[in-house]
Amino acid sequence: MMKSKHIAIIALLGLATIVNSACSSLPCCAKQKEIGLQLYSLRADIKKDYAKTVKSAGDMGYTICESAGYSNGKFYGMSPEDFVKSIEKVGMKVVSSHTSKQLSPKELATKDFSESLKFWDQAIEAHKKAGIKYLVMPWMKKPDTVKDLQTYCEYFNEIGKRAEKAGIKFGYHNHAFEFEKVEDKVVMFDYMLQNTDPRYVFFQLDVYWAVIGKRSPVDIFKKYPKRFLLLHIKDDKELGASGMVGFDAIFKNLDVAGTKHIIVEVERYNFDPKTSVKMSFDYLNNADFVK
Repeated sequence: MMKSKHIAIIALLGLATIVNSACSSLPCCAKQKEIGLQLYSLRADIKKDYAKTVKSAGDMGYTICESAGYSNGKFYGMSPEDFVKSIEKVGMKVVSSHTSKQLSPKELATKDFSESLKFWDQAIEAHKKAGIKYLVMPWMKKPDTVKDLQTYCEYFNEIGKRAEKAGIKFGYHNHAFEFEKVEDKVVMFDYMLQNTDPRYVFFQLDVYWAVIGKRSPVDIFKKYPKRFLLLHIKDDKELGASGMVGFDAIFKNLDVAGTKHIIVEVERYNFDPKTSVKMSFDYLNNADFVK
């Protein structure tokens, strides 16, 4: 009797293995790719109808998103909790957020960041309530002097320390001008990476703007390994449209970069925004180099 039970169990286990193997080969059973969307990509539609627009992003297949609507403790006019619910309702998760606070001329001169840090303390608290793990400053004015650039590095380190205490990572997102020199002495982007503390400051490399700045994203990864926890996957318009960005090489080097999440951003369009954003999702979803 016991022998018969053992044979039956083995047979069932074998059948389960066959079924699981067959299922995994079917499109309906394939693991969904994690592809994120910077909601700024749909900014005009969001202003018209927020709920309908974020639902459309979830319906496209995006699984995570990055906010571009934080202000005064709220996200798109909602409490942190309600914002998260609105995103989870459509099948996505909020992993990161863009917000910015430039230093005043007085703060630059004195290195007293106390006023600006009040902004960041409130922002960090709101992002903590929302469960957002990555807080990114998306832009800064190009400093006139290396001294001012150094001050910004110290400012970023201080924001990062405060964010770290709340379980949040603080980062900076580049454009093309960061690959220019300040005072014709130092390349701004390299200086920032070399003078911010990796424990407190990561970088969200915008791969398109790096290419426009005449730098190879892969070379940047290799020069500064593990500093790029997030990437903005972007092109001139829809992903793959320009042929300028070597996305396959970028995705082959995500481990070198230290990347945890990829975020699509579409700033300009050949079509209506939703069509362009969907085309960009399809480009990555159908690409063999995206795991």
